[in-house]
Amino acid sequence: MNSVIRDIAINRHVSSGDFRGAMRQLTGGVSVITAGRGRDISGMTVTSVSSLSVDPPALIVSVNRSASSWPLLKRYGFFGVNVLTSDQIDVAERFAGKDGLKGAERFARVEWTTGVSGVPLLTSALAAIDCEIEETIERNSHAILIGRVLDVSVSRRTAALAYWQGQYVAVDRNEDALRLAEISVPLPRARGTA
Repeated sequence: MNSVIRDIAINRHVSSGDFRGAMRQLTGGVSVITAGRGRDISGMTVTSVSSLSVDPPALIVSVNRSASSWPLLKRYGFFGVNVLTSDQIDVAERFAGKDGLKGAERFARVEWTTGVSGVPLLTSALAAIDCEIEETIERNSHAILIGRVLDVSVSRRTAALAYWQGQYVAVDRNEDALRLAEISVPLPRARGTA
């Protein structure tokens, strides 16, 4: 194997604003991460959930260590991933802190159940995934949580909530498939036309 060793010094600083603008080009599914037990609960809105492996089932999520949920994640070692439906913008905004509510107050006005690990799971989520933290990797302002999936609940609904360009966007498998079919399927030509 040939290897090339280069001594490259790059002194370019990328501003957080430039980086944030670049990351807004990614479309991310919106989820609420929940942590804690009983009344000692909190949660946060994230777009950083990703599958890590299918066998065994595991996922990763990036969490800001200044978030109010961080101490609960460290204390209890479990978290819930609640994948939001397109009509749950109010839940996304509440758990993003838009209305100033904290901790258990954020859980009001929607129905929750308790996962096998003890974390709250949203009963009306597209998917609710109960996870045990297998590993935590702390870097800069955030931590990457590797979660071993303990239990999964999947809804029959098809419309998901996504975040793109600083806005919430509905993604509906049925409606979007029909729209794509309307614009991408060529119409049959009448006989005798070129």
